Amino acid sequence: QVQLVESGGGLVQAGGSLSLSCAASGLAFSTYHMGWFRQAPGKEREFVAAISWSVGSTDYADSVKGRFTIARDNAKSTVHLQMNSLKPEDTAVYYCNAVTRSTWRPLFGSWGQGTQVTVSS
Repeated sequence: QVQLVESGGGLVQAGGSLSLSCAASGLAFSTYHMGWFRQAPGKEREFVAAISWSVGSTDYADSVKGRFTIARDNAKSTVHLQMNSLKPEDTAVYYCNAVTRSTWRPLFGSWGQGTQVTVSS
């Protein structure tokens, strides 16, 4: 059974930074592309960033390019999201999931509990 456990969220002022982590189990982690998504109140869940299984390529939503960095540690089955220059509009619950190649759609229907990020102005 796949388990995804996100952590690292919190309350931060605009312009600040946070580092999120996602610990994965129950899957051959190093063979999956991984991604981060977020869902703000009243909005649909949206793609934030993805990283290929080989750690060779990354992709980002336009809204976070240049501010967020995704990374992974295959030895520890974890994926990270470094978020800098945070804006109030980054406020959301952040989730990780394995993703499909190229289109970066979430692969597993079951999500973790997510981690809340709140950015104050």
